[in-house]
Amino acid sequence: MLNKVKSEYVSWIVMLGIIVLLLEFFFFNRGLIFSLLVSIGMIYVGRKWMPKTSGKLLFWFGLIFLIINIFNMMTLKFFLLAILLHFFIQFVQSKRSPAHLKPIIKESSPSIEKETVIKKESLFSNQLFGQRKTPEHSYEWSDINIQAGIGDTIIDFSYTVLPKGETVIFIRNFVGNVHVLVPYDVEVSVNHSVVAGATEIFEYQETKIFNQSVHIQTPGFSQAEQRIKIFTSLLVGDLEVKRV
Repeated sequence: MLNKVKSEYVSWIVMLGIIVLLLEFFFFNRGLIFSLLVSIGMIYVGRKWMPKTSGKLLFWFGLIFLIINIFNMMTLKFFLLAILLHFFIQFVQSKRSPAHLKPIIKESSPSIEKETVIKKESLFSNQLFGQRKTPEHSYEWSDINIQAGIGDTIIDFSYTVLPKGETVIFIRNFVGNVHVLVPYDVEVSVNHSVVAGATEIFEYQETKIFNQSVHIQTPGFSQAEQRIKIFTSLLVGDLEVKRV
């Protein structure tokens, strides 16, 4: 019951936050959308022009401008106030109804054998800045599921042996490009979402994408014994998937 109340509380907060965001966009601060689009455009163009000095300046000015706009948003202040109010209510309730611990005595039951699990090392770890790239020598493959801030991600399957079945890649990135190099004899499915960027998946090309989702897969993907599934989500950046 308590979990249901908390879930409903969070749902109301999110719904009110969306309403506040729409009111801010259309009534209180109509120039906010333009400011956000300009800052995202500066970041995107700056990434394209790097490593030129003009590209670096444009990128960092755009990033600073975007952060300033976000911190000036009324919606962000609403969510911060909601979080503070939530913790205050929890504090008051804990003082009114302190938790009581009672010992629970259970009869001994037959021992249940613990299930053995294996922890595998990840190829990448979550990081805020910097490039992520698979080794340029032989390495053991492990499915990828990462969140990144700013920087490119390069995944090259040339130096590894893929396991039978389905290989999965999840990449969520704020600003940066994603390059995936896959073998010729493997079927591929790509599910890509981006706010601003370009996409090149084999023969499919889109030079300018704004707030779109793209789903591309090779013809024999559904029946293939060995296949790769790629999920990417970018705020600003390009996706390239090609054969090697």
